[in-house]
Amino acid sequence: MGHREDLLAAARRSLEKRGYARTTARDLVADSGTNLASIGYHFGSKEALLNEALGLSFQEWAERVRELALAVEPSGDPGRMLAASWEAMLTSFAEYRGLAVAFTEALAQAERQPALRAQLAAIYEQSRTAVAKMITEAIEVPDEQARALAAFQIVICDGLLVQWLLDPDATPSGAELTEALQLALGRRS
Repeated sequence: MGHREDLLAAARRSLEKRGYARTTARDLVADSGTNLASIGYHFGSKEALLNEALGLSFQEWAERVRELALAVEPSGDPGRMLAASWEAMLTSFAEYRGLAVAFTEALAQAERQPALRAQLAAIYEQSRTAVAKMITEAIEVPDEQARALAAFQIVICDGLLVQWLLDPDATPSGAELTEALQLALGRRS
């Protein structure tokens, strides 16, 4: 690996261990075996390096959720698929807790960092596209409906993540969320 890859790997580890706000350039240099000039040369700034590592980690996490959700026996039942995807999200939170914390820290920083804000917005756009594709793999729906369902899934995921980070034991399960959705729509299970 070259310095660029070493720095990205160190940034990912540091995001997990120290978080977004507490990672310093010196941490990244020490963890990567590179030098301060390498950060500037390859990324322009420590923030740009962390932002790229965060984006790559987010893509990895999204693929893990996809893998977990699609591991459930396909039944063609949208409710069952929703519950499976919500359970996949909850399972992945435990696996990626350090990165989930770093992501929430980055959200707070995005208000004052236009580049980070733009990058996170781009990640959300990529996520909507990827989740819509996953939805069309699982159930037959037109593309525009898949995109709307993808946006809904992301909203649920963000809310679940915040609740899970604060109190994992009180966070609703996929089955509980499905039941609540059916109640909200005036349907009983």
